[in-house]
Amino acid sequence: MNFFPTPFQTRRAFIGRVSQGVGAVALASLLGKGTSSARAAAAVRSAARGVVHPLPLPQKVKRVIWLTMAGGPSQFETFDPKPRLAAMHGEPMPESLTRGQQLAQLQGQKLVCHGPQFPFAKFGKNQTEISTLLPHIGGIVDDICLIRSMTTDAINHDPAHMFMNTGSQIAGRPSMGAWINYGLGSEAENLPGFVVMVTTGPGRPPQPIATRQWSSGFLPSKFQGVQLQGRGDAVHYLTNPGRVSRAQQGADIAAINALNRQHDAFVADPEIATRIAQYELAFAMQASVPELTDLRGEDARTLALYGCTPGDGSFASNCLLARRLAERGVRFIQLYHRDWDHHSLLNEELPLRAKETDQASAALITDLKQRGMLDDTLVVWTGEFGRTPMSQGNKGPTGRDHHNKSMSMWLAGGGVKRGIVYGATDDLGYAATENSCTVHDLHATMLQQLGIRHDAFSVKFQGLDAKLTGVEGARVIEGILG
Repeated sequence: MNFFPTPFQTRRAFIGRVSQGVGAVALASLLGKGTSSARAAAAVRSAARGVVHPLPLPQKVKRVIWLTMAGGPSQFETFDPKPRLAAMHGEPMPESLTRGQQLAQLQGQKLVCHGPQFPFAKFGKNQTEISTLLPHIGGIVDDICLIRSMTTDAINHDPAHMFMNTGSQIAGRPSMGAWINYGLGSEAENLPGFVVMVTTGPGRPPQPIATRQWSSGFLPSKFQGVQLQGRGDAVHYLTNPGRVSRAQQGADIAAINALNRQHDAFVADPEIATRIAQYELAFAMQASVPELTDLRGEDARTLALYGCTPGDGSFASNCLLARRLAERGVRFIQLYHRDWDHHSLLNEELPLRAKETDQASAALITDLKQRGMLDDTLVVWTGEFGRTPMSQGNKGPTGRDHHNKSMSMWLAGGGVKRGIVYGATDDLGYAATENSCTVHDLHATMLQQLGIRHDAFSVKFQGLDAKLTGVEGARVIEGILG
């Protein structure tokens, strides 16, 4: 390759050309032409290295699996038992707690205490109380860190998802998966570094999950999440059209990318480089994704552990796929399970959501642990906010409103302490009172375990140093780390 500038090149384009050619080497490997597989793999790994190099901190986590219970699961029916709230069921909520506080849909209404609707039981060595709706998670409580004092800034769904995913309620910011891929790169040679899967249980129509929740924002688009479908082709247009062979497809991609490289030599546009990389990744995925998503190769014991059937498109199948993705080097894997928004019909529908996710969430931890992968994998289970200790819909089947001053979540693996409960809320569960922590703190902790200093990890955007952890002074939650 000629790296000397031509009369038609800008200085930026000349410098950019020095790094060209890696994609072509990788594609040649896929086609069986030109170079050895080992050399091509080395080139891909070099190209995939993130911008944070060398890492400033010890890397205790190589990958993240983030389980999102979209809609806001109620902590009072899952992880935060409140005997006093149960005793005050039906009584007015003390005005001293709610005066002047932000409410979502209960403004101007009579605020009435609503006690936990399902019993709690004690699990594990420390007899941690967890709802009887979640017996499988109770069975792994000695392997998880339960946080009862998480808070968030947002009180409505879409802004709350944005805040949890990007650290900002403003649309257009990079998601945490994109930040991590940008910082660390990916270890997957033929899969995206950031994969998203969405499932929905039967029942009322769920809220939409917008693709901006896994966007790359102002980072190059190659860092955005790629959604895998639960049924049919896992990725749209994965299969070649009829009478088009893999060799023909590869030749077309090579020709298109040769043209793209010539164009990029003159303009040095990062998005053209992204287009080249994504063509080559898509070609690789045509071979890797069918093998990845075919669960028939898993033994019966593993399928029974998760409680899934190959091809059923369930949350359980996606949890098993998450383990398979992690084995293949995918850096950030995010699962959404929708329909946790119980303003009404809490007693009727929450047990359904719990049943759809409880066994599989616990199985993922058990499976990773059995395979020796839990120590360097961080698993996070959370919603976008919590629910009110006050009832909503007092004249019919009741539920709970959105709430941002207290929520429960849990983490496992990746240097996180096991078998502990961190933080607490007041007697009625209205607000976090002990070891209160924020979404920015959660992001800072995740980045530290990945080997990144959150306060030094930024990109200049609109004249400011934009960070996943914002500018409000996020702190690492040291109390949950071993």
